[in-house]
Amino acid sequence: MTRIVNRSASPRTVWQLEQQGLHPLLARLYAARGVTDKAELDYELKSLLPPATLTHAGEAASLLADAIEAEAKLLIIGDYDCDGATATAVGMRALKALGANVDFLLPDRFKLGYGLSPEIVDVAAQQSPDLIITVDNGIASLEGVARAQAHGIATLITDHHLPAATLPAADCIVNPNQPGCDFPSKCIAGVGVMFYVVLALRAELRERGYFAERPEPNFADLLDLVALGTVADVVKLDRNNRILVSQGLKRMRAGRMQPGIAALFKATSRDPRRATAFDLGFLIGPRLNAAGRLADMRLGVECLITDDPVRALNIAQQLDALNRERREIESGMQEQALLLLAEMDIEAAAPGVALFDDSWHEGVIGILASRIKDKLHRPVFAFAPSEGGLIKGSGRSIPGLHLRDALDLMAKRAPELLVRFGGHAMAAGATLRAGSFETFRTLFAEVASELLAPADLTRTLETDGPLEGGYISLETARLLENEIWGQGFPAPMFVDEFDVEQQRVLKEKHLKLRLKKGNTRIDGIQFNFTTQPGNRTRAAYRLSINEYMGVENPQLMIEHLE
Repeated sequence: MTRIVNRSASPRTVWQLEQQGLHPLLARLYAARGVTDKAELDYELKSLLPPATLTHAGEAASLLADAIEAEAKLLIIGDYDCDGATATAVGMRALKALGANVDFLLPDRFKLGYGLSPEIVDVAAQQSPDLIITVDNGIASLEGVARAQAHGIATLITDHHLPAATLPAADCIVNPNQPGCDFPSKCIAGVGVMFYVVLALRAELRERGYFAERPEPNFADLLDLVALGTVADVVKLDRNNRILVSQGLKRMRAGRMQPGIAALFKATSRDPRRATAFDLGFLIGPRLNAAGRLADMRLGVECLITDDPVRALNIAQQLDALNRERREIESGMQEQALLLLAEMDIEAAAPGVALFDDSWHEGVIGILASRIKDKLHRPVFAFAPSEGGLIKGSGRSIPGLHLRDALDLMAKRAPELLVRFGGHAMAAGATLRAGSFETFRTLFAEVASELLAPADLTRTLETDGPLEGGYISLETARLLENEIWGQGFPAPMFVDEFDVEQQRVLKEKHLKLRLKKGNTRIDGIQFNFTTQPGNRTRAAYRLSINEYMGVENPQLMIEHLE
């Protein structure tokens, strides 16, 4: 069952925002998202939180500046998702621009797993680095840092994931979520943390007179990478993150972006001059992620660091092909998962669901868990076989259940169950021994039952209420498209009653509608629909732009039909 609730906005706040010059519709939407002053929508770079406010960014800058001046060998170890790839690219581009001797290494997710493991440190040691810099990982790598120390390699951890009770004994840790850090933007992505570190490094080198005889690089040129990683990692878009995303999109729209990002836009047939956060999250990001899911994320990083447009386009086309393959694998896995679910009573489904099939692909289980979570409105873990007698699971949650905390509770109750685990509130990973799945499934259902209230298990769709008929237009769709929306700052969704004038099914799974509200007629589409409406329906929808044969028209993207 889906419950539709409308966001509320203080009429006084709406009026104040209108008086400050905001469009009346935007004033209503922003007031409902907690904005009380137009100044909060100032996304200029000068409004960014200063790098000095990020705990240990200054110490990291000194460590890196000393290494550069000593001509030490630096090695970035990243993660195999889009945030990790963009953070690696930011590190590579910035450090090379500062004259550093730097290279990068990414773990093979199927062999070395996630993070700074002892195994990847042994691989790294073959390159004889003086300093390892982690990006988007490392906060839980106690053994990896110890192994680096044994090899005589210094370590700088840059990460944003939640730490455990014990921190690794690294030379320096920059993570807004570590104890004692009062940096206000706790939800900054891994690429954002690395961007802050290189800003602090440039300031440190400036203090040392490093740029007296060499040009000082403009790191604002890296904001397209920062925006991509921030949106793709689905972190909450607080004001600081919205500034980073806004500035990155501004550069893309102006044609000032890395050749790799330009090539990825070309591979998706999207015009970067009209780049939106949606493009980054649903078109560009998945193509980069496909490299880490099915092949080697080194391919994704190479796309982002090359300055050769021809090579960038060649890699972007390879990434596009990998993404198509990923979709095919995912589709087959989803069919299998739905067959498994068909054997269950969905109404009586456990509050926490865990699925496993020995034919599933380890690189795609996160997307699978997300799809099943959306269908069931339950926290879901999907597991696939891995190497060494292990199975790896990826989980996605719903509001009300902090997934990493749930795993932590499970680890306390069954100390031998989880080989490894980590993650966030809404997404997490776990590794088990192959014979432990049934124990995990039972315990996960038990813990979810304790942590979730009955109301949490009812899907709630938050909308912005009705949209005035005059605003159902191409002009309004463009107005909304140009704003910054995302996780924690959701894109507008409206709810209205319509007469259904026409309806037909496309490709056996999409519902195309012709709708009428008052004197306004508009097309709507619902992807992967489950039921068709009668002559009149209540619909929750987003206002979007449909472009066909060069002609643009407004269209409703329908999220829910009654």
